[in-house]
Amino acid sequence: MNSHVLQGKRIAVGVGGGIAAYKAGDFVRELRRQGATVKVSMTKAAQEFITPLTLQSLSGDSVLTDYFDASQEEKFGHLHLARWADAYVVLPATADLLARIAAGMANDAVTTSLLAFRGPVLLAPAMNTAMWEHPATQRNLAVLRATPNTHFVGPASGPLADGDVGPGRLSELNDLIDGVKGLFSAAQLTGKRVLITAGPTREAMDPVRFISNPSTGKMGLAVAHEAHARGATVTVVLGPVGDVGALPFEVVKVVTADDMLEAVMKRVEQADAFIASAAVSDWKPQTVLAHKAKKTEGPQTITVVRTPDVLMTASAKVQANAKRPVLVGFAAETHEVINYAKGKLTRKGLDLIVANDVSAAGAGFAVDTNQVTFIGADGTTSSAQGSKREIAAKLWDLVAKKLGAP
Repeated sequence: MNSHVLQGKRIAVGVGGGIAAYKAGDFVRELRRQGATVKVSMTKAAQEFITPLTLQSLSGDSVLTDYFDASQEEKFGHLHLARWADAYVVLPATADLLARIAAGMANDAVTTSLLAFRGPVLLAPAMNTAMWEHPATQRNLAVLRATPNTHFVGPASGPLADGDVGPGRLSELNDLIDGVKGLFSAAQLTGKRVLITAGPTREAMDPVRFISNPSTGKMGLAVAHEAHARGATVTVVLGPVGDVGALPFEVVKVVTADDMLEAVMKRVEQADAFIASAAVSDWKPQTVLAHKAKKTEGPQTITVVRTPDVLMTASAKVQANAKRPVLVGFAAETHEVINYAKGKLTRKGLDLIVANDVSAAGAGFAVDTNQVTFIGADGTTSSAQGSKREIAAKLWDLVAKKLGAP
């Protein structure tokens, strides 16, 4: 996403009382590095994990900790913070803090200033997995998600400080920053419906073996997050990639290419843009054995047949429509990348294709970075490299123009 988005923006950062509070320092420093002005508020519990002096040093301004302190209220009170900020970010948004925000409570520096704030709010949850999954937390999240101007980033999934593994980690710094940037570009795709395929497919040989590929879905999910940040209504048809944590958009989980095709064909005509980033298996066994195949001496032969071409089938369905979606494909190749990508662009009737050499270091499957070439049906080309979220941002810059978005 554009590195100048935060230049001159005024960001209020409310710090909650969880172990992830120590990451607020890096977050504040990065906001300022990207040109934002930052003011911090803290709950009493947050001060047990990181000191106000630390955040004052990193933000370059006083920290609001006690709205009963007359000197703080006179110099930099909760109403002043609410009126000053262009956006308000809460991290970590603990289970307790989410509950109090959802209830409209105003009993500390963060909740009081936040309740008086009228602009966009970004909540970054972080807590133990059991607390995140508790029905009470989920009810509070439902209330907050239905609140105008309230957005979420995370939580991420993985090992937690207490030893548990699952959803509840504070999102990574780059994702947090991208979330803030999204607050200022959210109107671009408002009202647009986006359909995205992501991840691999699996084609069973027997009950325990399958044909697949190393795709983790990271690129497709980055595309989805970026579209969501820009205001689109997003649906992701997601192959088997394991736990991806809580996602702020609709996810349709599939396994096989046939499953993916069925899900896409039900939705593609209602989409304004269809981004086919999934690594669909090209072949499947002609026969799926009912029981696990046993090893025998010597070579064994498996007959494979083609799987359905999801993108080509979807493209053929909408080509004649008076209003069809913008069609975008991905070409993951290991040689003659541009030539193969151009052939796919023409053959499948696409508006844009994203070509990348998956054999190159720092690109392709199971990594967080990528380097690609965008090739348009009009013959235009451009290149990009960086994090997959940065690639996604540049992709949406191109697609937004085709959609007539500002």
